Amino acid sequence: MTTRVAIVGGTGKLGAIIRDAVEAEPGFEVAGVLSSRSELSELDGADLVVDASTPAVSIDVVRAAIERGINVLVGTSGWSAERIALVRPLAEAAGSGVVFIPNFSIGSVLGSALAAAAAPFFPSIEIVEAHRETKIDSPSGTAVRTAELIAAARTSVGPVESPHVDQRARGQQVASVPIHSLRRPGVVARQETVLSGAGESLTIVHDTVEPAQAYGPGIRLALAAARDATGVVVGLDSLIDIGIGRRTAPADAAPVDEGGVPGQVARTTGA
Repeated sequence: MTTRVAIVGGTGKLGAIIRDAVEAEPGFEVAGVLSSRSELSELDGADLVVDASTPAVSIDVVRAAIERGINVLVGTSGWSAERIALVRPLAEAAGSGVVFIPNFSIGSVLGSALAAAAAPFFPSIEIVEAHRETKIDSPSGTAVRTAELIAAARTSVGPVESPHVDQRARGQQVASVPIHSLRRPGVVARQETVLSGAGESLTIVHDTVEPAQAYGPGIRLALAAARDATGVVVGLDSLIDIGIGRRTAPADAAPVDEGGVPGQVARTTGA
């Protein structure tokens, strides 16, 4: 049975990539391509809605899909954990599925997971993200998701240390993590997570070079998941086993001297 897909924001850059992926994927077909200004009544008759619109429009797209009993895959940026929480009871009451994917790139998801795995061991963490100048929202959904994962991984050790955050130049705090956004020509998407401790620093960098190739595998995974989903699912890492376990250091764990090597301190962790 073929799944008929309506793509909102299908005339944009991400929407065009999603449209090509849907057309190439067995068992799926494009039933409609809507712009961010289209009437949402055009969703009628679709089996699945894919939202690649704008942050201002996205909430209306999700509500319209849920009201019609249609599952929805959300690729639009700007969905924080607090905003997603508002959708959860609506989806559960309707028996619908809503899948939120902040970034379709598997490499990006791995970068965020690595940052979360390392987060309990560094007191200072900041994110610098860059996108092309046409991206209208900041910080990016990927940066927000990364900050939320970092905060979750640091439950036992507390929020990150981020001095002078009352100054606007220190970035926007998300889950205690400062995020700095660049919008400039000549870049597709880039994120650096900088984790710092006494005498050392770890930087995790992900670059998107060719969007269609980077996002294609993730879009295909997400389409299949969204078609069959119930309730709310967040993140590509919820759909695949990326093989990175997140271990958190106990809040009362004492630093351990690693052989007297300057600047090298670890925490003991439980299994």
